[in-house]
Amino acid sequence: MKQIKIFDTTLRDGEQSPGCSMNLKEKIEMAKQLERLNIDVMEAGFAASSPGDFKSVKTIAETMKNCTVASLARALPGDIDKAYEAVKGAVSPRIHTFIATSPIHMQYKLQMNPDAVIDSAEAMVKYAKKYVSNIEFSAEDATRSDVEFLAKIFDKVIKAGATTINIPDTVGYTTPDEYYNFIMALRDRCPALDKVDISVHCHNDLGLAVANSLAAVRAGATQVECTVNGIGERAGNASLEEIVMALRTRKDLYKAETRIVTTEIMRTSKLLSRITGVKVQPNKAIVGENAFAHEAGIHQDGVLKNKETYEIMTPESIGITEKSLVLGKHSGKAALKARIQELGYEVTNEELEEAFVKFKDLADKKKQVYDSDIEAIVTKSNIQIPQTFKLDRFVINSGNTITSTANVAVIKNGKRIEKVAVGDGPIDAAFHAIEKIVGRKLHLEDYKLSSNTDGKDALGDATVAISEEGKKNSTTKGRGLSTDVIEASLIAYINAVNKMIYEEESHKEMN
Repeated sequence: MKQIKIFDTTLRDGEQSPGCSMNLKEKIEMAKQLERLNIDVMEAGFAASSPGDFKSVKTIAETMKNCTVASLARALPGDIDKAYEAVKGAVSPRIHTFIATSPIHMQYKLQMNPDAVIDSAEAMVKYAKKYVSNIEFSAEDATRSDVEFLAKIFDKVIKAGATTINIPDTVGYTTPDEYYNFIMALRDRCPALDKVDISVHCHNDLGLAVANSLAAVRAGATQVECTVNGIGERAGNASLEEIVMALRTRKDLYKAETRIVTTEIMRTSKLLSRITGVKVQPNKAIVGENAFAHEAGIHQDGVLKNKETYEIMTPESIGITEKSLVLGKHSGKAALKARIQELGYEVTNEELEEAFVKFKDLADKKKQVYDSDIEAIVTKSNIQIPQTFKLDRFVINSGNTITSTANVAVIKNGKRIEKVAVGDGPIDAAFHAIEKIVGRKLHLEDYKLSSNTDGKDALGDATVAISEEGKKNSTTKGRGLSTDVIEASLIAYINAVNKMIYEEESHKEMN
């Protein structure tokens, strides 16, 4: 079996997806889970793009132990310097440099002629090589580039020291057969490609990112660049979970495999959704809630007789289990810790104490605590940001014949602040009260509410997105969990405010 390297760019290209930005603590938590998933390469960010990105790449590089950590860099000395400074503390550092190669990009974006592009690519790979041995070169918009020109530039950068050559479908333009033939033509014209890793990075503008990536594997690609849940620019990237499970399920066709621990797939998908507040659609392949559901009578009958009649992979293979944690308010900390470890999470004593308090509070309200409840508690505890404001209590008066009124009290620096507001419904009134407390003009950009588990006592899972008036690109997301949906909503709103303050303070420190 050919070994296919999985290059995960969730923290770089994925985070560029609108609404999917993460703060440093969230990125670190996601990075740890990606390492549990056993990816080969983690693109932690674009170090030269901002002080925040530099700090996150550097922190992740110094934290990861079992995978290569890469930073993206334009073919510019300053970018490459920043990338090296960020990844030099990694166990296995990589600099990933790129330059556009399509006629339209060279003419209108770079305003460079083809020879100048080749010279720049060659020089910058040599420049990066003085820092690290592991260099990836990407030809941006490769699938709209001339084959002869690409063969020439690839030959030059390989001789300059590139160890991985990425042939990206940057704008999601190509099709599987075309991509296969394109890569085969490049290998024919540039024999040096067979001495390095051939990588592919496909976007999903035509819904073909996964199909194109798999076609590339058949054409000789040895690395696939992808993201969890397929998040990314515009329509997204090739979905990691779909690539991995397609290769695993159809080994007979692709003769290839990955190192991914597939039982961590569902946990990874859920963690990303919790962090970003962006849930996958129910019919999403592999990780959608309907992926292993059978409603049609004929299907149900077949599955009951033999699961293989309608299931080409098992739920267990991606980490879905039917187990639930039957613990109540009298259960001890040891039992909770044991179940947390069974679910694959590592917690410090301090995090366990915090999780135990939340577990006890939840156990008082629910008859049965499920694994998903425990995962929600642990995830929330692990990526908790400083709580400038903390919900103390609230009283809501609402009905279809009265104006909704909310009295909300929060704690800030040990002091209680209490405000009253009215609104179009209980949630609107409560949010207005928090806005008064915070003393900022805030706008609610998005609000979502769903259940975390089945049953009438399920945890309400609220997600809000807020922005501050007069500030561009200031949208911040918050999440709240409670058996009371109004409380979950208030916690989510306050969490978003706390994140906004945390990010502002972090930005000031970096500047």
